[in-house]
Amino acid sequence: MLHRRTFLWAAGLALALPRTGMAQAFDHGHGAWTALLRRHVVLLEGGKASQLRYAGMASERAALEAYLATLSAVAPAAFEVWSKPQQMAFLINAYNAFTVKFVLGRYPGLASIRDLGSLLQSPWKQKFAPLLGATITLDAIEHDMLRARGRYDDARIHFAVNCASIGCPMLREEAYVPDRLEAQLDQQVQRFLSDRSRNRWNAGARKLEVSKIFDWYGDDFRQSRQGAGSLEAWFATHADWLADGAAERELIRARQAPIGFLDYDWKLNDARG
Repeated sequence: MLHRRTFLWAAGLALALPRTGMAQAFDHGHGAWTALLRRHVVLLEGGKASQLRYAGMASERAALEAYLATLSAVAPAAFEVWSKPQQMAFLINAYNAFTVKFVLGRYPGLASIRDLGSLLQSPWKQKFAPLLGATITLDAIEHDMLRARGRYDDARIHFAVNCASIGCPMLREEAYVPDRLEAQLDQQVQRFLSDRSRNRWNAGARKLEVSKIFDWYGDDFRQSRQGAGSLEAWFATHADWLADGAAERELIRARQAPIGFLDYDWKLNDARG
């Protein structure tokens, strides 16, 4: 795993090295990634969920590798002078694109991304992605960079990074781009919370049932601007998307809804055929 000291070293390197033309040369529109996603992402449930045609991605492996090469070519010094939206879009797209490459390494012979791991090593802790001057893990991109306290502090990244699983928030049908990042992240939150297979009001149990993501990463939501120290507070600001009935929404807004966590579906988010 890329430890935090390595990432801090990269940050310091930006101050020591002369600035290059990379910040201008890099395509912050991530056009090559968008082109692949538009061809192979299949939207479901009215756009609230998606699956990916991995077979289609496999047929365009050269285009995927070419895009990943542009990410790998970015030096730490160049990255550090970018704006925060540019950095976040870069890291989210890198996580998603490298995840697709990781899956294709054994596709079609796997049912879940967890099949790429072992008893001794999680798939997310395998070093295979050349990025920002090191060969790193998916965990490094997500936890050491995107979730690093004091850097971006944006819980919405959990609805943008895609772990190649049915239970995960959808893989977006386009790349994340700096000039629309706020709107894209807000839409991802709305899409995920509105998907009743992942988040819903259970009328029989009279409780709010939400994705396990809110259990695993609860502190990110509690410490967010909308969290105010509790998951209940975060859900209160999103009540309109979490329940379909007016009475249930009012319970959520009033922070009076008991919370339960749903099982996570780790099956590959593959759109076959």
